[in-house]
Amino acid sequence: MAGSKRSGEVLLKRAYLPAVPEDGTRVLVDRLWPRGLARTKAAADVWMKDIAPSNELRRWFGHDPERWSEFRRRYKAELAANPEALKQLRSLVRKGRVTLLYGAKDERHNQAVVLEELLRR
Repeated sequence: MAGSKRSGEVLLKRAYLPAVPEDGTRVLVDRLWPRGLARTKAAADVWMKDIAPSNELRRWFGHDPERWSEFRRRYKAELAANPEALKQLRSLVRKGRVTLLYGAKDERHNQAVVLEELLRR
């Protein structure tokens, strides 16, 4: 499926792509609702704003691939300071397939990729 990628029970998918039954629980991991996307079209079961990068980190990163390594480091530090959010996400994954939804156009450089890495551990 274009725009999604599998990793065990965790999928990554742009929020703008249609929902399919195979998505399982759809979790939006953006702090801001994706621009121009109707809530019904997103079909997000859960919106985890608190697990998303802080506004400061999000603005600094700007989805610039040159800043990817430093973004990952800083985002992981933010997540370490907010263990409850990651614990909640892990709990959903234990119950079955979860699709992490993100609004970014870049499928390789966004917070869902970092979350997937952490969930695989």
